[in-house]
Amino acid sequence: MDGTTRYRQYSEHLIKKFGQKVYKLPVNLPGTCPNRDNTVGKGGCIFCDEEGAGFECLPNSLDIQQQIAQNRDFFIKRFNAKKFIVYFQAFTNTYLTLEQFKENMLTAASQEDIVGISISTRPDCINDTYLDFLWEVQQKYNLDINIELGLQTVNYHTLTKVNRGHTLAEFLDAVQRIKKRNFEICTHIILNLPWDNLLDVQENAKILSVLGIDYVKLHALYVVKGTVLAQMYERQEISIIPLEEYINRVITFLEYLHPDIVVQRLVGKGPKTRQLFSNWATSWWKIKESIEKGLEERNTWQGKKCDYLNGKALRHINLQDCKTHKLY
Repeated sequence: MDGTTRYRQYSEHLIKKFGQKVYKLPVNLPGTCPNRDNTVGKGGCIFCDEEGAGFECLPNSLDIQQQIAQNRDFFIKRFNAKKFIVYFQAFTNTYLTLEQFKENMLTAASQEDIVGISISTRPDCINDTYLDFLWEVQQKYNLDINIELGLQTVNYHTLTKVNRGHTLAEFLDAVQRIKKRNFEICTHIILNLPWDNLLDVQENAKILSVLGIDYVKLHALYVVKGTVLAQMYERQEISIIPLEEYINRVITFLEYLHPDIVVQRLVGKGPKTRQLFSNWATSWWKIKESIEKGLEERNTWQGKKCDYLNGKALRHINLQDCKTHKLY
């Protein structure tokens, strides 16, 4: 077993699921989030700039069909791609009016060669009415529906420090509502927030495993100019762990993560032109390779320490004997 086979990789998962490679077509809608417009907070998360997560997307001045068409053409020409997932990436895509949301989803669903829709949003923007409409879209077009929830950490004290505008409770509520419709869930986690330690890393993995999350995206915290985090960084109010410690945290996270959860990403990328800090000035793929090498050198793997489910403290008891003798 080499490093690449010691965790469940997203690309391999898609091939097994759809019988061939599948490519994501990012869509960048004009928008905002309730943590910016004073609905639940003001100014947004301390690490988020005005572009949200859409810095790698096409400009949102293009409509959905134009963005899908341009991205599709690129993947067809470069990779001979045939199947696609429309990925609503930037900002909070369920923080639209219901009519806007319906129009966007129907436009995406009706495009050719689309096998799924992935929707990036916040836990506090999950609502039964929106989910019910997505279920109708899924049934009509026979699509995979995937909801990406930005959580970042299960440490609710840290959630307050980064000004998320929601707590762990909203995430738990969102997961339960999404699972009622059998949609897949991807959770975003930042493993090197300045206020989190290795215990938080383990708890992140445990909570996602207990909830039966389908996918996880890991990020390393980056610092973008003009953000509150940038001001804290320049004033030396926070420190960022060394790269070696981030690699250790990712490996630890994977060890505690249930082996069925698919890992979409081990490390993220920040905007190239406006960053004060990103990935320790190291290419993301080199960090990925270092993590995979670390897994191999330590002879460890995803789920190795996932031994905390189904009543860990009862394993010394012969439960079958108890059942036979009606002891419970």
